[in-house]
Amino acid sequence: MPRPELNWSNLHAGPDLLALKALFRIDPLKEAEAFAAEQRRGAEPLERRTLVVENPNLEGVKVEAIPGRQETGVTVSRIRRAGETEVQLAAGGTALKNGDYIVAVGTRAMLDRFQQVVGRRSDEDLLQAPGNVTSLRVVVTNKRALGKTVRELGHDQLLGVIVTRMTRADLEMSAAQDLPLRFGEVLQVVGNQDSIQKAAAFLGNSLRELNETHFIPLFIGIALGIALGTMPIAVPGLPQPLRLGLAGGALLVALVLGRLGRIGRLVWHMPANVNLAFREFGITLFLAAVGLMAGPKFFSTVFSPVGALWLFAGLFVTVPPLLVVGVFARAVLKLNFMAIGGLVAGSMTDPPALAFASNVSRSDAPTVSYATVYPLTMVLRILSAQVLVLLLCG
Repeated sequence: MPRPELNWSNLHAGPDLLALKALFRIDPLKEAEAFAAEQRRGAEPLERRTLVVENPNLEGVKVEAIPGRQETGVTVSRIRRAGETEVQLAAGGTALKNGDYIVAVGTRAMLDRFQQVVGRRSDEDLLQAPGNVTSLRVVVTNKRALGKTVRELGHDQLLGVIVTRMTRADLEMSAAQDLPLRFGEVLQVVGNQDSIQKAAAFLGNSLRELNETHFIPLFIGIALGIALGTMPIAVPGLPQPLRLGLAGGALLVALVLGRLGRIGRLVWHMPANVNLAFREFGITLFLAAVGLMAGPKFFSTVFSPVGALWLFAGLFVTVPPLLVVGVFARAVLKLNFMAIGGLVAGSMTDPPALAFASNVSRSDAPTVSYATVYPLTMVLRILSAQVLVLLLCG
């Protein structure tokens, strides 16, 4: 792989990002690590804690009715009765007794609040205690389970398992009872071996389904994007209607469908490897199209007086404003270089610029800030150009 500084996509983002890198003596690799650490700090990790029931008010109270359990988002998965040695599944209808040991899952702040209600903490790990209780990570790939919540699935009553954690888009969270399931989510289920196998069969747990590219939803999305992009939008005061164009229409449809996740049996999911392949292929086609259109007259135009004038005018229009914004973002707002790279690329609606920013840091971190500004910038660019033409040229 060529060094990022030698990649010709530098023509889009190099002057700004390389200038910022040199001006502030930025190490992109360290910036990527700091950005990842900051993202992890924003999502508090889940912990597992063994608690001893010592609150006399909880005598005979069912697990699902423990005060503050739903408010704190804590999940109770295992229980060992007082005086017994084997661990059992802590179903929602299990009644508590003083001296029982329970396993609670949640963030540290959640568990601290929950512990004040239940009793005291124990250093004993009930996962190592004997009993017919185990756990398994299951991938949601069955379309019948999509859109349902953990409560609606009725795992506790029908399948005999408890969902303690959910992993969505690499973010691990407590299994909230009212959170709808989405395709590709990973659930941590607890129960006996037979119940877990039943739950896995119901939820799907198929890596083949997870990695399969759904072409029918893909082409439906493209068709809807074309339809929306070519649809005339009447604006009062303008002589002609506006249009979002193929790029703007497809972008808005993709945002809506990605938010919905599914419609009926159609799942709007793209495997990560396919997504990456399409992205790289799209950038290649974009650069190839630019080269084919500019190739025949590129050198004669650039080295002519008029071509040189337009070249320097383009550099003056694009480089200084973005450089000023980048310096302000770094010096005043103290933004990470990954965020600045994504913002610069997104403000230019330039995928090659994003590829350059990612290559510099050897990370996909710039895509986070890129995705926040690209949709709005793209739509405004498409519509503002049409408005200016209609207003200035009639």
